[in-house]
Amino acid sequence: MSADAPTILATSGGFREGRRTRREFSALTEYAIDLAGVTGRAPRVCFVATALGDNPTVLHWLTEAAQVRGLSASHLTLFPMPNVDDISAQLLDHDVVCVFGGSVAGLLAMWRLHGVDVAMRAAWQAGVVLTGISAGSICWHVGGTTDSFGPDLRPVTDGLALVPYSNGVHYDSEEQRRPLLQRLIADGTLPPGFATDDGAGVLYRGTEFVEAVCERDRAGAYFVSATENRTAEEVRLETRRL
Repeated sequence: MSADAPTILATSGGFREGRRTRREFSALTEYAIDLAGVTGRAPRVCFVATALGDNPTVLHWLTEAAQVRGLSASHLTLFPMPNVDDISAQLLDHDVVCVFGGSVAGLLAMWRLHGVDVAMRAAWQAGVVLTGISAGSICWHVGGTTDSFGPDLRPVTDGLALVPYSNGVHYDSEEQRRPLLQRLIADGTLPPGFATDDGAGVLYRGTEFVEAVCERDRAGAYFVSATENRTAEEVRLETRRL
């Protein structure tokens, strides 16, 4: 089973502290699973933590959360070598691919080195639901703002561009995010795009924005574009509470 169109849920959330485990899925990740439309068996989810150097502790937490939820879970790792012979086949064998946060610049470099960028596009086109938080949100877009290079945020402009927008994450919780994204869009460094507060996400079908959703009261999503006089215009979107 796969989604009936290429589907991306790009988020600044999706996980919470677990009651008995370190992490549990929250409503945004649950929504990504629902979007796959799986019936009659456990949904298959592949976790990708390239942005944290394939941190085994994080992968353990995610797999444990999946087991608590009753999912069939596996992972894709690239260090010290890919853990599977065929990366594209690995992704296509799942209903959802969930990408964790960290260094989006490092993620993109490693993905291109090993052909994960091509495999992700093939999975997306085949209807595998792509989702993720932070770096796992920015990566699907043209680019965004990142702390990959240090505590002062910088632009990243070489995302996979599965959707033709920029992306801002942690828009309400990290003070550099909002002004930098607006400046980069205003001056043309990045194209217009969507930003999410912590606990919010944006859904795309194909390359079209469908809706903004949230798992936390008052978490917002926004569309930011450039005006004719090279300033930024920000519009808060109607956001559906999951």
